[in-house]
Amino acid sequence: MSNIRNFCIIAHIDHGKSTLADRLIEYTGTILKRKMKDQILDGMELERERGITIKAKAVRMNYITSSGQAYVLNLIDTPGHVDFTYEVSRVLVACEGAILVIDATQGVEAQTFANTMLAKNANLKIVPVINKIDLPTADIDSAYKQIKEGLGVNVEPLLVSAKKGIGIKGVVDSVIANIPPAKIINDEPLSALIFDSFYESYRGVIVIVRIFNGKVRKGMKVRFMASGVEHRVLEVGYMKIKMIESSELFSGEVGYVVAGIKDIRDIKIGDTITESLNPTKHPHKGYKEVNPFVFAGFYPNNTSEYNSLKIALEKLKLSDASFAYSHETSVALGFGFRCGFLGSLHLEIIKERLEREFDLSLFVTAANVVYKVKTKGKYVTIDTPSKFPNNVDIEEVWEPYVEATIVCHVEHLGAMFDLCQKRRGKQISVKYMSIKIALLKYHIPLAEIIVDFYDELKSVSKGYASFDYEHIEPQLGDLVKLEIMINSKVVDAFTVIIHKDKAQAFAHCLAEKLKGIIPRHMFEIPIQVKINNKVIARETISAIHKDVLAKCYGGDITRKRKLLERQKEGKRKMRRFGRVEIPPEAFVAILRINDK
Repeated sequence: MSNIRNFCIIAHIDHGKSTLADRLIEYTGTILKRKMKDQILDGMELERERGITIKAKAVRMNYITSSGQAYVLNLIDTPGHVDFTYEVSRVLVACEGAILVIDATQGVEAQTFANTMLAKNANLKIVPVINKIDLPTADIDSAYKQIKEGLGVNVEPLLVSAKKGIGIKGVVDSVIANIPPAKIINDEPLSALIFDSFYESYRGVIVIVRIFNGKVRKGMKVRFMASGVEHRVLEVGYMKIKMIESSELFSGEVGYVVAGIKDIRDIKIGDTITESLNPTKHPHKGYKEVNPFVFAGFYPNNTSEYNSLKIALEKLKLSDASFAYSHETSVALGFGFRCGFLGSLHLEIIKERLEREFDLSLFVTAANVVYKVKTKGKYVTIDTPSKFPNNVDIEEVWEPYVEATIVCHVEHLGAMFDLCQKRRGKQISVKYMSIKIALLKYHIPLAEIIVDFYDELKSVSKGYASFDYEHIEPQLGDLVKLEIMINSKVVDAFTVIIHKDKAQAFAHCLAEKLKGIIPRHMFEIPIQVKINNKVIARETISAIHKDVLAKCYGGDITRKRKLLERQKEGKRKMRRFGRVEIPPEAFVAILRINDK
């Protein structure tokens, strides 16, 4: 059992983590070649479509060296996008080492820095790998220099082409030689860390665990220490693409536990499983609670799907502990949920998963961030724009900020400076990693990067720049609440929090957009945008004209006047009591506006 190696693969997005995992699985004979397919560990349809890893995946590989020595290699493939950093941090606790993949054509990028720091903070042994060495544009010397000087990793990097299978044996040998073996402590009471979980209809909640002390076997009665509930183990095993049942899991191993858990609330990611009759005295300290930074409302398009949405969110929370949700009611949209995410891509992925995996039809409001507002000497936390107080009552507003790390070509520096300045960024430093590559650090409001920032960054850099961020202390901001009135009624779902300098332009743009989307009615519809009850922008949707005089072929003019006056009075009543039908496209319009 001392020949167990627990390790993960970390990298910037698109540097070849999943492809390297494929080659390792192939080389160790974990799966037959005829059954092999690209991104074998990415089981979600969404992952395969987008070509990104969303969920960390564990796989057990058995390997026998040329000398006949047998090893168990527990590999965990992790996501590369900044929005899924919490997923990576949870995995690192279950490992002793990490393979750090760097693209030879791109070199060290923003998320490479972040993941390297996470691995160092977790005291993992890092094995650097330079991937894609077969490409004509590969610059191995530059990547090598960036690993040494930029990342401070002094281990000799391995040269690999994961796509062509070059250097894979060297990676396996390096994992065995450099990553410390798992500590084996079988004489202590059971202590197993839950670092992931998912739900199956017939077997209930299935938890993915790393055994630190003792062992877990079928029939054992175990206790989940955070909730205090007890269950009898029905099945244990390990992942070898599919779940393979075994008689027990020992200290040092990674595997799954089935205990017939039907109540989703019994499980908490980061909890410790121990034996009921002989509990451990040293439970795992668990994971640091993650705070969502981007919020949006999720509403079912069909109100009858509300309970289905609630159940779907509970199940999804099991496999993604980094998002939160709470009940919310909107005057315009009805019953729904206020959901919190780590970023805009995280929001987008959760929405897609809810619609695909649970067959729901959802409407999502504009993303917003959390503000801390001081009114009448007291601080309140605002996560919904409609709850934001009027400016006359506000003493100060603290908005969340991030420290953004941007890696780009020197020729695109001017465009980067302009982009960050437009997004209210404050330059902290500019560092040249080579004569061609620069590293920028900016402090930018979180609200400025959750919509279109990444797309615009890629556009102005012709696709070469990379971006990562970490949250820092909030800063004071001059923010206002924009309220949109349609036919003199405030629509809470349209409310926006925006910087004072951008309010006027945004208000006119939104009013024009809504005028083009909301259909004409039998009465005139005013669209007004206001700040503190002062209207700063207005558009009017003209009424549909009905010719009430068409049936009058002659006669006294007073008859025609009577018809026109009756029509005028009818339209006045319709405007007062009539209901304006707002199409879903109108709510989406607020998401599409790029306030330049």
